[in-house]
Amino acid sequence: MPCILFSMVMTTEELLPERIIRFSGKQNDSAPCYVYISSEIKRMCQQFKDIPYPHVSVHFATMANAMPGFLRIIRESGLGVFINTIGHYKAVEKAGFSPEEIVFTASASSDELLQFLGDQGITVNLDSLHQVSRWRLLCPNRSFGIRCNIGDSVFPVDTTGGVFLGSSSRLGLDLDEIRSLAGDSDIKGLHLYVGTNILEMDYFLRCYDKLLELVNIFPGLEYIDLGGGFGVDEDSTGVEFDFKTYGEAVTQLFTKVSGAYTRPLRIIFEPGRVIGAVAGFFISTVTDIKYRDDKQLVGVNASSAQFPRPLFYPEEAVHPAWLVRGSKLVESMLVKSAVYGCSTYSRDYLSRNIMLPQAMIGDKIIFGNAGAYCNSAHTQFLGFEQAAEYYI
Repeated sequence: MPCILFSMVMTTEELLPERIIRFSGKQNDSAPCYVYISSEIKRMCQQFKDIPYPHVSVHFATMANAMPGFLRIIRESGLGVFINTIGHYKAVEKAGFSPEEIVFTASASSDELLQFLGDQGITVNLDSLHQVSRWRLLCPNRSFGIRCNIGDSVFPVDTTGGVFLGSSSRLGLDLDEIRSLAGDSDIKGLHLYVGTNILEMDYFLRCYDKLLELVNIFPGLEYIDLGGGFGVDEDSTGVEFDFKTYGEAVTQLFTKVSGAYTRPLRIIFEPGRVIGAVAGFFISTVTDIKYRDDKQLVGVNASSAQFPRPLFYPEEAVHPAWLVRGSKLVESMLVKSAVYGCSTYSRDYLSRNIMLPQAMIGDKIIFGNAGAYCNSAHTQFLGFEQAAEYYI
């Protein structure tokens, strides 16, 4: 199958929608804030719901964004949720999700946590043989899934955030551990997490092929959890992962596997950042300007504590940025720039290397790809309040 990676090229106006520019121009309060385009979140949810395989459930990964307004749209779009902490359980419960709509996977879970999950009836994927033995003791007669580390059967790719398969990864049961459980009818699911921000479709499919080689050693399987990791365009070129071709390929693969198994296997997807990243924008106001050598240093009334992805991933986080003056996008000559926050912390940068027009005090700087791992990752480190959120 040809490797088709992307689809749909957007224009400059679509990359920074006019309604975001208008919102920034009309914003009476200059405090930094996040703005989401609700229809874009729903559109990305629908991409997964449109996958033609008849047995699919989609569970948004709440690590990407557990803010109440965002979860409301996820629920309205008909998705379930994926969690890995009690904190996120409380957030999704408050948002109205039932235990039947929740999937849980984590590492090093305590007995208290496993007992709680079992009592709630949540679908649980266990991360180690130790977790399996504790689950059997704490939650007898309750089925479970296992997280599979298939790194010995596929060459693992170093994705954003590192390698998630193979001996260099702490995650999941390795192949020998998985095979030691062969024939166990309590195992209802196999879970796979390939990596993060992956745009190469063929890598997903190669890993799925290897995972599905394990299906026939477990007689009671009901689902295959394919995790998330779908990539987001980091270079502001306006291209997207080709979900249509991906959905067709996955449907063909699972139709064949289910046909040879004792029952149809359900696919669980756990998309995270891809659902909301491009829908979200972070708006800050220029409060200071300096020049160092050949670089424009632009100070804003926000901090990386409020826009923390560049703080957590200083080498990998890339966010397109635009300069807005009044209610118009500034499109003059670009100069090498950095955008820094309003604290004394020397690493308080929202972007270290970016091209922007010459800035003026009072301009707005709008960062894109800000709808995931941003406001929900707010840190109290520097004492800044969490930025407000608006949905339009």
